[in-house]
Amino acid sequence: MVESIITISITGLLAGFIFAMPITGPISILIVSSALKGRLRYCKLVSLGASFADFTFVFIAVFGLTKLYSLYKPVIPYLFAAGSIFFLYMGYKIFRRKIDIEHFEDKSNLVGKFEKKERGAFYSGFLINFLNPTLFIGALSSSFFVISLIASLGFYTGGLATKLDQNLKEISKIEGTHIDHSQPLLREQFDKIQIPKRKDHKAEPTRFPVYFHLAISICYAFSLSVGSIIWFYLLTFIIVRFRTRINVKIISAIIQSMAIVLCLLGLYLGYMAVSKIF
Repeated sequence: MVESIITISITGLLAGFIFAMPITGPISILIVSSALKGRLRYCKLVSLGASFADFTFVFIAVFGLTKLYSLYKPVIPYLFAAGSIFFLYMGYKIFRRKIDIEHFEDKSNLVGKFEKKERGAFYSGFLINFLNPTLFIGALSSSFFVISLIASLGFYTGGLATKLDQNLKEISKIEGTHIDHSQPLLREQFDKIQIPKRKDHKAEPTRFPVYFHLAISICYAFSLSVGSIIWFYLLTFIIVRFRTRINVKIISAIIQSMAIVLCLLGLYLGYMAVSKIF
């Protein structure tokens, strides 16, 4: 059991780090655009808020609280609508905000200005992820993919691979449609392509203590959240450190482009809301 917890924790850490990398996601857009303005603390708080939402969705997906999804499903269209409004608002704010790198280091003029804005950074990060209902299905599918891969390599996963397969099937029944759960990546398919396995591998136990699934689900969700935080902290540090070497006009163009992408995501969520409600 200890090996399963260690394996799942390392897996979650790496998965969170890797899955957070795409720069076109709404959280990435907000963090990059803010980091280009030198707002290091703001970006850290945004990533913490986003990771809290990640933890909640991933834990529910991995632990298998599919009954909660039945209650959650009727609210999804309205979450899409709220997310659309919020994304459009954030995109508009980012697009309109001016940047002046030459005077950015004059902290006497900026401390009071940014302190108020930073108070809402955590909530902004949380809401961006929480108001994106597709994150739940994404968390479930990606977790099944990663944990099935680890299980196929001969590492103990505490029965999570099997549990996630069951969760996906149950969510598919609730949705009334098939959700891709990476069947080609199951153990049998990995056997065919002969991925090297541990020589000391033994069959994983089929029964675990009642509390164990809860513990290992929390470990995976928590480590995945930490992995995403590490990536965003690293990304923020690099951008803030080297932003002064980039032409201000180029920075402004990048920020405005990201704002437009965020608005397009908002319009897409709005389309999803309308299609589901009507």
